[in-house]
Amino acid sequence: MGEQQTIIVPQISSFPGHEARARAIVRWLVQQQIIEERLSTCGGLGNRMAHAIGPGARRVVERPQLLPFERPINGLEIVGKRCIYTPTRDFLEEAGCAQCRQEIGEALFDSLEEWMPGHTDNFVCPECGHEDDINGFLFLQPCGFSNLAFVFNNWGAAGFRQDFLDEFAERLGYRVSRVLVDL
Repeated sequence: MGEQQTIIVPQISSFPGHEARARAIVRWLVQQQIIEERLSTCGGLGNRMAHAIGPGARRVVERPQLLPFERPINGLEIVGKRCIYTPTRDFLEEAGCAQCRQEIGEALFDSLEEWMPGHTDNFVCPECGHEDDINGFLFLQPCGFSNLAFVFNNWGAAGFRQDFLDEFAERLGYRVSRVLVDL
């Protein structure tokens, strides 16, 4: 079985105070025993340091028997820099304007060259002129654009419960996208 990630991304390009909010989310997850407090080499990114899965994770997923307790890569990693999160398999690069409902995917994804280095957080619809944070546009498949993300390694098969995702979003103060990535 290959590696995969379930990435929870707040729907805002530049999350204010993202490092402090990430620490608050980690504290909450540790208190709920969803993750372990101490970092270990159970991650899949960079130096592989992550918060290992905890016994409380069983309460926040639909299929607890599919959680990756026995896998060496099973932890939560925090990404605190501006990144683009899209599915890696069969991503269609389709997007629509929330205002005029026209397909604008090609123009939006071309605009990421301006978004990625932080020149702008916004995109302007080429059809109607509607301007919003890039996350405010409609995407056929879940994706996210932010300076904050929570990468759960190999938790995807277990499937997060909607009430957990709702509480996660409430604690962040923004709606979230759940992006599934196969590595």
